[in-house]
Amino acid sequence: MTAAEHDETVLVRTRGHAGHLTLNRPKALNALDHAMVRRIDEALTAWEHDPSIAHVVIDGAGERGLCAGGDIRSIHEDARSGGTASTDFWREEYRLNARIARYPKPYVALMDGIVMGGGVGISAHGTVRIVTERSGIAMPETGIGFVPDVGGTYLLGLAPGELGTHLALTGAIVGAADALLRGLADHFVPAGSLPRLLDDLARDSVHDTLQRFVAQPPPGQLAARRAWIDRCYGAETVEETVDRLLAEDTAEAKEAATVLAGKSPTALKVTLAALRRARGLGPLERVLEQEYRISCAALASLDLVEGIRAQVIDKDRTPHWSPATLAEVTAHDVDRYFAPLGDRELHLAAPDSTQEVAW
Repeated sequence: MTAAEHDETVLVRTRGHAGHLTLNRPKALNALDHAMVRRIDEALTAWEHDPSIAHVVIDGAGERGLCAGGDIRSIHEDARSGGTASTDFWREEYRLNARIARYPKPYVALMDGIVMGGGVGISAHGTVRIVTERSGIAMPETGIGFVPDVGGTYLLGLAPGELGTHLALTGAIVGAADALLRGLADHFVPAGSLPRLLDDLARDSVHDTLQRFVAQPPPGQLAARRAWIDRCYGAETVEETVDRLLAEDTAEAKEAATVLAGKSPTALKVTLAALRRARGLGPLERVLEQEYRISCAALASLDLVEGIRAQVIDKDRTPHWSPATLAEVTAHDVDRYFAPLGDRELHLAAPDSTQEVAW
């Protein structure tokens, strides 16, 4: 890295016929801010019609991960002050998520290390999603009084059975094999092979390069837990889900119930409703529009401020949710997260049909 590149939060380079994006905030685990979203979007615009660029690759600087999500300290300040910076950020971030999903050239995401929240949004909608033995992927939003966004409810809604519901509500971190199982990744490549993979992507096609590096991942955990996950999370309500988990004769199910007890009751109920609605909305763009309404409502909620305070600011890990229990969260409380925004709506154009990207 050159001295000039050191302070750039997104490195935009070309390597052979690959456009290469590197998130470059390693001390913040490459957390996304508004300027980074714009920088990525500008690069995609420049490369889309550049005949010298065959495909795009995105990775993260440092050894810890691709991206830990959005800059939630900034969101915390915005929510406390009643500002609009976060809604402006989400508007452009969600547009970028949709663009990545429809990008006409192969978009290769190296999901090495931690990939959470917004990190999922700039990777898991790509054409080719690569995980390693170091990957830890999660949508942990319910723990801060928020709801999975960046198309997370779309992706988790497509997961087999109720795996997506389990992961959305608990915020559980999964490794490579489980990411492949739930449809968040496509291929496993050992982390030690990534430098050589990048070198080969500079001169060869994505397809030919993958043939040389794809391997079998270490065993996962979710496949063996599918039976009780599907039984418990197929319930109509979060309360019934918790009851079913507690009734299961497995330590893992009871542990999941304990995890849910620490999450925001409102966020849990809104997340379940969002997942169920997402399955009937159609393309990603419609789901992102729904998530935008939810995110705007969450910004005005007490739980988002309190959740970020407890988990990130003060780090006392003892949030005081309001309402404090699932029973106190009414249907009206949930419905207001889905209320139309009028002239503030996010409008995303979806193509008439999905375009296959040759790679």
